[in-house]
Amino acid sequence: MMWAYESVFYQIYPLGFCGAPFANDGVPVSRIKKVIDWIPHIKEVGANAIYFSPVFESDNHGYNTRDYQKIDCRLGSNEDFKEVCTALHENQIKVVLDGVFNHVGRGFFAFQDLLTNRQGSKYANWFHIDFNGNSNDNDGLWYEGWEGNYDLVKLNLQNPEVVDYLLESVKMWIDVFDIDGIRLDVAYCLDHEFIRRLRAHCDGLKEDFFLVGEMIHGDYNTLLREDMLHSVTNYECYKGLFSSFNSVNMFEITHSLLRQFGETGQGLYRGKHLLSFVDNHDVSRIATLLQDEKHLKLIYAMLFGMPGIPCVYYGSEWGAKADKKDGDPALRASFEEPEENELTTFIGALSSIKKESPALNYGTFHSVVLTNKQCIWERKTDEERILIAINADSEAYHVDFNAECGQALELITNTLHDFGGGSDLPGYSAAFWKMER
Repeated sequence: MMWAYESVFYQIYPLGFCGAPFANDGVPVSRIKKVIDWIPHIKEVGANAIYFSPVFESDNHGYNTRDYQKIDCRLGSNEDFKEVCTALHENQIKVVLDGVFNHVGRGFFAFQDLLTNRQGSKYANWFHIDFNGNSNDNDGLWYEGWEGNYDLVKLNLQNPEVVDYLLESVKMWIDVFDIDGIRLDVAYCLDHEFIRRLRAHCDGLKEDFFLVGEMIHGDYNTLLREDMLHSVTNYECYKGLFSSFNSVNMFEITHSLLRQFGETGQGLYRGKHLLSFVDNHDVSRIATLLQDEKHLKLIYAMLFGMPGIPCVYYGSEWGAKADKKDGDPALRASFEEPEENELTTFIGALSSIKKESPALNYGTFHSVVLTNKQCIWERKTDEERILIAINADSEAYHVDFNAECGQALELITNTLHDFGGGSDLPGYSAAFWKMER
């Protein structure tokens, strides 16, 4: 059974988190050990896995890699990062790294060799090149950039030499850092045969090695397969989560979840485990997106109550704000030290509930009560049944429904709840009712 399905993830964007300069200045500074100081806080949040955005040597933002086998000098050395991974593992926290395999930076050693030696370069077939064209940088040759971004040079993943180099790098990550998984950047762009090769390679190197792919659109089942990925990012519900609160329309998110996981109807990803989130390093922070700050706790209750693997973005657990329109660096801030407040404590409680719950980790999804401002979902396995109730209204809400149970344990407050005479949901509240069997 895959460990990730019972986990809570914490995402760190290391270059921002550590306050590294945006452009790679070539000056080695040991910054990455800052993560070790945050371990007590990460455990308070309840996370037992970390997803690190890019850590390897790059031109600037991390996704334009120069060297897949060297930690970015702005973060420190391979030895520094090994120390971080060891400390995390000693605290029972798994480590997942960003695998940026679709493209590299212009500073990548093979591309630099190509610019120097041109047709004579032994790396000419590592990329998609036209020597009769020209680039935006006046290189005297044309190359394919990812979605028109020419600082991101697209790799030729149908070249066995490229694939062998990347797989060799992954082996090094496992051998040296003992990582537990990889998040595949722009997985929807990757050659499917490459993903199959990567899966078989990783399965042979480490038991229960986790592969999750970034998918922004399309049918997740194209990559969510036995021989490919264990999980993908649930961008459909990312949008549905904040939009449902801002429009006060619980039908939107519930419709998406029924479409994805419902017991009847489509249930496109029923029994599968998508990586769920309310924000990350590419989008505005959720405390900025939500129009009513009193919905902040509730959206996290939804995140932890819906099917999937919840992932919390560093800083958002205490309500940090940042707007995408101010640029990516604003989303990837460096905080001198972690903060803890009522929201942090609430997320920590949700994490504890989720990690220990068969129903939340593996249960079916069913809509029990649904109005514009309220929803009650049922998650159920043979051994456990939990009802997740959300009231997004400022006013209390009284609901009568057949709970098939006289009493339940409310897991957030650890208090008994009696369904006799109906149930009252205070304004702006969430409840996780564990039903008596």
